[in-house]
Amino acid sequence: MVGQSGNDIFFVPSIFCQPVEEVARQLLGAELLIGGVGGLIVETEAYGLDDAASHSFIGKTARNEAMFGSPGRAYVYRSYGLHWCLNVVCREGEAVLLRALEPTTGINLMAERRGTTKPKLLCSGPGRLCMALDINGSFNGRPITEPPFSLTFNPAPSIVCGPRIGISKEVDRPWRFAVAGSAFVSGRLPQTAIAGFLPAGEDKQAGAETGKGLKRYPSKGLA
Repeated sequence: MVGQSGNDIFFVPSIFCQPVEEVARQLLGAELLIGGVGGLIVETEAYGLDDAASHSFIGKTARNEAMFGSPGRAYVYRSYGLHWCLNVVCREGEAVLLRALEPTTGINLMAERRGTTKPKLLCSGPGRLCMALDINGSFNGRPITEPPFSLTFNPAPSIVCGPRIGISKEVDRPWRFAVAGSAFVSGRLPQTAIAGFLPAGEDKQAGAETGKGLKRYPSKGLA
């Protein structure tokens, strides 16, 4: 599939054309670099078109226009007028918020931008992530798979999910996803797991109920 950003045509990997919650899971473990600086995605949140917590729920506006464009583009907005947040656009009106990275490349530069040398505080949270990677509104609408972005998909270990953070609507929708056991997530890492499912191609569920509210998914990776 191809997409368009302004007058430029770009290739859109098929992953971004899947349901947004699936994309949110698939992005975990991927390496995201901007100008050679970044790390592994360890936490995401999904937001859908029929989701009252999503910017797209009210329809297309000047602010959320990128969410209604081609999949595979960045949707960057300022939260509460303070912090930039980076999202990956999926199907129309859907996007995945990148909540946290595990820093791996350009750590000294990230530390300088953030004003801290503590690795766990460099990219743990959408605002911190954007500050560490020097993301601002000029990135809005740019293809996430083309320079200055570099996105390399890697199979993640097991994944946990639970309710999203910092919203007042659709609070029970379990669309916050994280790499199980990661020390680099924002907020408390979901711990409880219930029955999940096997990678694509398997026809039976794995696991038994061990708690309430959260699910653990084996990573599917990419074909």
